[in-house]
Amino acid sequence: MRLALRLARKGKGMTNPNPVVGAIVVKDDRIVGRGYHKKSGGPHAEIFALSQAKENSRGAKLYVTLEPCCHFGKTPPCTDAIIKSGIREIIIACLDPNPLNNGKGIKILQKSGIKVTKGVLEEDAKRLNEPFAKYITKGLPFVSLKMAETLDGKIATVTGDSRWVTGEPARKYVHRLRSEVDAILVGVNTVLRDDPYLTCRSSKKPHRHPIRIIVDSRLRLPARMKVFSNHSPVIVATTLNSNQKVKALEKKGIRILKIREKNGRVDLMALMRRLAKDIGITNLMIEGGGEVAASALKEGLIDKCLFFISPKIIGGRSASTPVEGEGISRMNDAIRLKDVKLKRFGEDILVEGYVI
Repeated sequence: MRLALRLARKGKGMTNPNPVVGAIVVKDDRIVGRGYHKKSGGPHAEIFALSQAKENSRGAKLYVTLEPCCHFGKTPPCTDAIIKSGIREIIIACLDPNPLNNGKGIKILQKSGIKVTKGVLEEDAKRLNEPFAKYITKGLPFVSLKMAETLDGKIATVTGDSRWVTGEPARKYVHRLRSEVDAILVGVNTVLRDDPYLTCRSSKKPHRHPIRIIVDSRLRLPARMKVFSNHSPVIVATTLNSNQKVKALEKKGIRILKIREKNGRVDLMALMRRLAKDIGITNLMIEGGGEVAASALKEGLIDKCLFFISPKIIGGRSASTPVEGEGISRMNDAIRLKDVKLKRFGEDILVEGYVI
């Protein structure tokens, strides 16, 4: 099952809005087939593994990280292929959270005489597909908040200079993270200050770039920004309905999303629902700035935090911080994290955890 999970991870960032899945066929204690879900609309992991095993599937065991589907989608039900292959036993890590499946696939397999064992490395499998689970059950993307700050809690100097807070190893890891999400989101101030491309330079998936989303309530961005200068998809979320700026951006191939207003700004909850429903975004990473981070945390949209801390001190009472907004009044009301992990990248430390 650990091998099946490693195979499943190869599909991260490539399968949305579908889950990532890995499968292994074993006969006489020997692996005879393996596969993973490579892209949405393509064959599922079980089909790849069974195709590789061929006639060895008869009487064999199938290990799969997620309950096989039993409904027609872009591909036929995997349960039909498994039954037809002659598999005698299937070991499943976790149930499919999709209401169309969610235990139904297991019942179909059991009725056909196949022995079913479930719950092997269940938590690992659930963690791997947490974006899909949130998307399919709540109609919202799984949202990570990524920030890079100095030891004294600043994301830029008093002049706005932020290149670079962290070192090369940490930045390289961020590009890997970008390659695994469907979209990255930033506020307009981050774009105006840094003029970033927001592309992915990961050697793992060098030709894949996530959708870049910019929250620009009043359409302050000029069309000359670097983020608009290549062919990777860009979405601008705004509260404005129609003006010359909208037309200018749309001529450059930029998609404009008109989102309802909340406290004079884009309603982030409404934006997230729209991104999930209309575009199929399941996994999104917010990369800045402090006002967007504060709003997303206040709305309860953040599932996971990833804060890179660099051993630098820059000071400045007016220097930007990772989370701004109004803040809280009492320490007891602070947002807390659980399952906290520390990782080191050169001189920098990553603190990551899930929002309680």
